[in-house]
Amino acid sequence: MIDRKKVVRRNNPIYTQYDKNAILSVGNGNFAFSADITGLQTFYGKQKKANLPLCTMAQWGWHTRPAGAGRDTYYKPSDVEKMSFDLKNGRKVSYAFKCQKGNEEIYHWLRENPHKMSLARIAFFLDEKEIDLEEITDTTQELDLYEGVLRSDFVLRGSKVHVETVCSQEADILGFCVRCEKEIPGLSVKILFPYGASDITGADWKHKDWHKTELISKDNTCMRVRCSLDQDEYFVNISAVCAKIVSDNLSEHGIDLPLNQRECIFTVGFCPEIEESNTPVTFDEVLDNSREEYRCFWNTTGIIDFENAKDPRARELERREILSLYLLRIQSCGTIPPQETGLTCNSWYGKPHLEMYVWHCAWAPFWNDSELVMDSLNWYKEHLDQARENAACNGYHGARWPKMVDADAVDSPSPVATLLIWQQPHILYMLEMVYQCVHDESLLCKYWAVVKETADFMCDFAVYNEESGEYELLPPLIPAQEVHNASTTKNPTFELEYWRFGLAIAARWAERLGESEVQNLWTRVSRNMRESSIKDGVYLACESCPDTFTRFNRDHPSMLAAYGILDGERIDSEIMGKTLDRVLEGWEYPTMWGWDFAMIAMTAVRLHRPETAVDILLMDTQKNYYAANGNNYQILRPDLPLYLPGNGGLLWALAMMTAGYADNENCPGFPKDGTWDLEYENIHPFPY
Repeated sequence: MIDRKKVVRRNNPIYTQYDKNAILSVGNGNFAFSADITGLQTFYGKQKKANLPLCTMAQWGWHTRPAGAGRDTYYKPSDVEKMSFDLKNGRKVSYAFKCQKGNEEIYHWLRENPHKMSLARIAFFLDEKEIDLEEITDTTQELDLYEGVLRSDFVLRGSKVHVETVCSQEADILGFCVRCEKEIPGLSVKILFPYGASDITGADWKHKDWHKTELISKDNTCMRVRCSLDQDEYFVNISAVCAKIVSDNLSEHGIDLPLNQRECIFTVGFCPEIEESNTPVTFDEVLDNSREEYRCFWNTTGIIDFENAKDPRARELERREILSLYLLRIQSCGTIPPQETGLTCNSWYGKPHLEMYVWHCAWAPFWNDSELVMDSLNWYKEHLDQARENAACNGYHGARWPKMVDADAVDSPSPVATLLIWQQPHILYMLEMVYQCVHDESLLCKYWAVVKETADFMCDFAVYNEESGEYELLPPLIPAQEVHNASTTKNPTFELEYWRFGLAIAARWAERLGESEVQNLWTRVSRNMRESSIKDGVYLACESCPDTFTRFNRDHPSMLAAYGILDGERIDSEIMGKTLDRVLEGWEYPTMWGWDFAMIAMTAVRLHRPETAVDILLMDTQKNYYAANGNNYQILRPDLPLYLPGNGGLLWALAMMTAGYADNENCPGFPKDGTWDLEYENIHPFPY
């Protein structure tokens, strides 16, 4: 048995100085609070300048900013002008692709709205002023991963200050315990509420007259407020012990908790609807809940112990493993598919990108954590009608899953998103992997409509070539490697294999449920998808891209995924091996993304090249950097100070590298030279 507490806690982030690129967070999957070295959000301005803002975010925390001079206009998707395309099979389609002249305001407004917003800033103030970083000394901070508790220590005006920060795992409630060695005159905690913004901070502090903070109820130790922003609202419950709520300036959207004693213990709860109960949740209740839930998580999730490995890189790989498990649990396992920066800050206005869903979440079933993704799988079920409408608007059968969506699955105008297609089979992949790992027959009926409608669109989207008897993927489309021309790109290698693989999954679900009619159709299309294109003994990115390795050797080398995350049933392993070599020799690594390294590692595992798998997974390059807090930080991209698909990809790859796939050997992703002696538990092999 692995000593899980020991493995987890030896990877606790411990800071002795301020690190602007590695703030720490507590959360529960649907809600997260990011803190600086004080355990609160004291140095907000400094973090904003570092492009890693301090936010308080919830999956439900969306805001829509009205447009027009009178701030009274709300556009609809039907208001945007679309670009038309004539398909080879005679079908005419249109998408909100390129922004049309005269339609700029509507196009960009729909891209930015609704947007995720930061719900509050909770910070120390001194004498009603911001505290400078130079005013605190002797800083120490540790995130106890095993209990989900952030402990921060520092000295301010000669007094030692200890802060504990924790988040409930059952509700969106934060708990804070502040203890000072001696009283610090003028020290207070302020809880401040911003207007919503679509930028990376999710907060607009300038337009105070555009929103309202209203008192619902109050006594000496409890306060309930309503925050209203245009047509949106949320509610905040504040409960304090050993400190009275003596100051509130709701016109300035602020509440004060003066620290007139040496101890202040308080909780702050957030909710999209007003709660009936007036009973406050205490700090001890939040703390106990966090400890219990995290201990349960760490003792049931998959885990790899690298302690006995002799390779000097093993320690770093274990650090990335444990921190990725924590980060994904609090950032990516909520009620809707996550945005690429999770609940830390806004990327692309806070909107989820469904093509990243597997990179955020596909690790979970393999790591014995299927229950963590059930809510987001249900999101697909709950928004099937919107996906049907998305397909029907261009005359397609079934359900088409967009790329860039809001919480209600509404598609966004985009010069890329509207024509991307590789997100379509993701839900089939996820459902099958969960089914294979938990063996729950009830999943078949529960998600059958999602499987059927998804597969129906995939069959209708594929174009039958009467001359070759094959089904093709034809323009307009944008493949996973987004650098190709949407109007000329056809038959991308990865998408062809993913269509085959996804429809084969759907056919297996139909067989299990006795749905023979659709099973036969899906099987026919799956088996007759066009073969991937080869030139000079290597796979091309697309049939339309003969110069893959000379002009398009940048962004994602997605053809490798056809024999990595997929079983590569039709892929020639020798040719794929040569393709991998060409990528390793001549790809522009700075243009790659965090998940590319995990994708390549999985391809190397299937090619029986474990040395390559380890090397690429730990390659020292800008987009494969992991900060002190475990975030896959996309250096060269100031808008992506963290990139959770990289963390998810890492765990996805580690599952294959340890538990393997199908009937493969144990630990196929690590060299058998005696340097990678490791143990693992509760990790399931890939079934294909």
